[in-house]
Amino acid sequence: MKITSGFVCALWLAALMPSPRADAGASCRDVAKLALPNATITRAEDDASGGFCRVAATLKPSNDSDIKIEVWLPAAGWNGKLLAVGNGAFTGSIAERAMTQAMARGYATASTDTGHSGGSGSFGLDHPEKVIDFGWRSVHEMTIAAKKIVAARYATPPKHSFWNGCSAGGRQAMKEAQRFPSDFDGIIAGAPGLNWTGRAAQALRVAKTLESNEAARLSKEARERLHRAVLDKCDTLDGVKDGVIENPKRCSFDPAIQGLTPAQVATARLIYASGLQPGSEPGWTDLGWTASARATGLDQFRFLVFADPKWETQSFDFDTDLARAENADADTINALDPDLRPFIDRGGKLIQYHGWSDPQISPVNSTDYYARVVERVGGEKAANTLSDGYRLFMAPGMGHCGGGEGPDRFDMVGALEDWVERGKAPDRIVASRVVDGRVERTRPLCPYPQVAAYKGSGSTDEAVNFVCSTQE
Repeated sequence: MKITSGFVCALWLAALMPSPRADAGASCRDVAKLALPNATITRAEDDASGGFCRVAATLKPSNDSDIKIEVWLPAAGWNGKLLAVGNGAFTGSIAERAMTQAMARGYATASTDTGHSGGSGSFGLDHPEKVIDFGWRSVHEMTIAAKKIVAARYATPPKHSFWNGCSAGGRQAMKEAQRFPSDFDGIIAGAPGLNWTGRAAQALRVAKTLESNEAARLSKEARERLHRAVLDKCDTLDGVKDGVIENPKRCSFDPAIQGLTPAQVATARLIYASGLQPGSEPGWTDLGWTASARATGLDQFRFLVFADPKWETQSFDFDTDLARAENADADTINALDPDLRPFIDRGGKLIQYHGWSDPQISPVNSTDYYARVVERVGGEKAANTLSDGYRLFMAPGMGHCGGGEGPDRFDMVGALEDWVERGKAPDRIVASRVVDGRVERTRPLCPYPQVAAYKGSGSTDEAVNFVCSTQE
């Protein structure tokens, strides 16, 4: 979540508004007496700061489950809502930083370790129930428990429940919308790892080639040269020269540039074919995709597909192993179901966003999924109905969940609040690029497939001089 002046203003306004009193319900310590199905509350005490009640619980929905959750409840100034937060990669830990940010806005907040500890996928070896916990069950069970804990503490249930997550947290978000449409009223899904097995396969496909062929690797200098060539070719396709490609799908670029060897050209073509887009080159590594993407991919095949801790990247066979991975997953971790109708029909609002220059999860994951959802709900004629509950925002030049050369700071939580609580759909979300503490540029993010188009006058560094329009 990015902190903006609008965010600070929202905090100030929230402080002036009346909120449910914590002392109207159970004391913090008395929350420990709350009975939860398949769960044990292991901690319920005021934090040392005195600012919130910290509740921890262990959930055991299966005989091999050991899901840890925490729920933080503001002692004062509660806004009456719950905001649950997501995880990253195979991470098994409570997301305390994201919870702190949620509480700064007045939310009660919840997080889970997804049923294991540590950052490896080794937890899933010979533990199918733990894989299910990681894939979807931990978040759903946490949400049920968190709502009951909130209701016990404040003597009233949350008036709205929201989710905010990026990367694996974005995948969790989409899994919730697809599988449990009544868990959340509003969901933010950033850079979601929708095609978890597909991303793993593509990262390993590239890494396998480069591990065994050092001459084909793209050095940092070669990647920078390639990036400059991409910008020379495609930066101005949107009519503005700003060092950012508005829509890489329109960038027809041949990496056969002067200074790259034939082997390096083949590598560049392979990386683009794997799903990373023109403009993402600064985020590539000597072995292609990011180290996190490669590590997550290796763990996926090593522990969850082949159940062999000694399995290595050089054993990977793209033609057969991708299908094997998809069959092994069986819709447990992948979040590819395009039928969002149950979520939208009950009034749910979903904001999905993705950086076009993401080098860790292909942004095509998001645009392809959007197209499949449109098709599932009735084709292009149903797009207007779809936009009542689901909008995708692509961020030009942004890397994985942030960073990159484009504007990457925005307030998605505020946009979701406006949509769910005030019926104001996000027709544009202003993003900022901040350098050395100074706002260098603002630009609107537009509901896909619209893009930001320059009006033709005024500074190209100011969002007010752009409109959202459908690209020809």
